Amino acid sequence: MATHEPELTEPVDLCVADGSALNPAAKGWSRFPLHRANLIGRFGSNKRWDYWAVLAGDLVISAVYSDIDHLGLADVWWVDLISGETGGRAIVVASDAIDLPEVPGTAPLLVNQDGLDLSIVDDNSGTRLRAAWTEPDDRPGSLDLRVAQPVGHESVNVIIPWDDETFNFTSKHQARAAVGELVVGDRRWSVGATGSDAWGVLDVGRGRWPHEIAWNWGGGAGRRDGHVIGLQIGAKWTAGTGFTENGVIIDGRVSKLGNELQWEYRWDEPMRPWHITDPGGQLDIVLTPRFDKYTNVGGGGEFGTEVHQVFGTWAGRLRTDDGLELEFDDLQGFAEEARQRW
Repeated sequence: MATHEPELTEPVDLCVADGSALNPAAKGWSRFPLHRANLIGRFGSNKRWDYWAVLAGDLVISAVYSDIDHLGLADVWWVDLISGETGGRAIVVASDAIDLPEVPGTAPLLVNQDGLDLSIVDDNSGTRLRAAWTEPDDRPGSLDLRVAQPVGHESVNVIIPWDDETFNFTSKHQARAAVGELVVGDRRWSVGATGSDAWGVLDVGRGRWPHEIAWNWGGGAGRRDGHVIGLQIGAKWTAGTGFTENGVIIDGRVSKLGNELQWEYRWDEPMRPWHITDPGGQLDIVLTPRFDKYTNVGGGGEFGTEVHQVFGTWAGRLRTDDGLELEFDDLQGFAEEARQRW
């Protein structure tokens, strides 16, 4: 069943000309990033970020490059899902040390400060993520990954409009093959080596947010019956707006899900299964977690964040808009609830 949401096919500005409000013509979703984030003024409410994750079997890697107006944030993080060992480095910098383009993927994202050297660079065939840092125990860390962007590979791009003054453009990419390596001290992990799959995940955010908000986000990728499956799901922050960030991506083609999905899980027991269903019947999936990345920064202050992000394996079934039905039990993936004050 096709979504009720209008599909955009031409480039469009996110804001009206003076940047003061949402451009009505920007409301809709697209298969490729088409919005130019001309966020002018309104200091304090503008949030811009690129978040990358790579799901690589027993290894997960992520990188953040973000400007939330008050400050800039950048990090590299990794977890060995077998041992539970984690590492990486995070830095907080002045917001002007982070430079994100109005059109995603059109300029390199670079920061080299406070012990983290991070580079995210796009070209016609994909994205290269490189980083160097020192672990808390003084071991050197380095990352060099290549995430492919096949010609025609689609993503879920949509405006979530809370009102004319608060809104967000998100571009969610799933099921992009990744190769490369992570090195920490004398340990070396090969990513996307022969006989194993690794999948890149990208979350682009450009918008003006309310001070306090919560969201769900999840995704995953894998192979089944000769097809490459990508899952892109969300909830909470989109409720009541008439738009969602939900879709399934089969062999690079998006089937957009316009329904708000039903999420069943326990915030206080995040390692229990997470069950997500589409009331329209196109998706019914369960994530079995292997690891919970819990973050709690800021406590009860004016600014802060609390997140349970769990990594594990998806099982379930889906149906595309053209009637293809697939069942699976071993897709790599993740799900989260975030509670944000910013």
